[in-house]
Amino acid sequence: MQFTINDLSELEKVAQTLLETLSDKRIFAFYGSMGAGKTTFIKAICHVLGSEDSVTSPTFTIVNEYVTDKGDSLYHFDFYRLNKVTEALDFGVEEYFDKDCYCFIEWPEIIEDLLPEDTVSVSITINEDKTRSISF
Repeated sequence: MQFTINDLSELEKVAQTLLETLSDKRIFAFYGSMGAGKTTFIKAICHVLGSEDSVTSPTFTIVNEYVTDKGDSLYHFDFYRLNKVTEALDFGVEEYFDKDCYCFIEWPEIIEDLLPEDTVSVSITINEDKTRSISF
């Protein structure tokens, strides 16, 4: 599926569609250039899932945990600063994937070999007219 985002107000509708269409999936890898809107889209997804937490990029902490209004955990990863896959293994990234919780991963390229087979790839691109295209 592909969507063109003209305004930030459209993100929650796309987030809802993603969650309904892929209701059996829990791990999502977000691809896009710096500033494409990966964190912003993850924020919309977390809101749709019922989290009122402040969603920010975990660039320095590597992982943030948010909690939904039902008490479910959502995990948000940012692997931009990782230099090698062993750094992700050292903090137990695979254990997060085994929890059956939502995992949203920014900059997944370095850990692609660790991602479960059913990981959903979400691509965000900046168009020439400054709109964004989101596909999954």
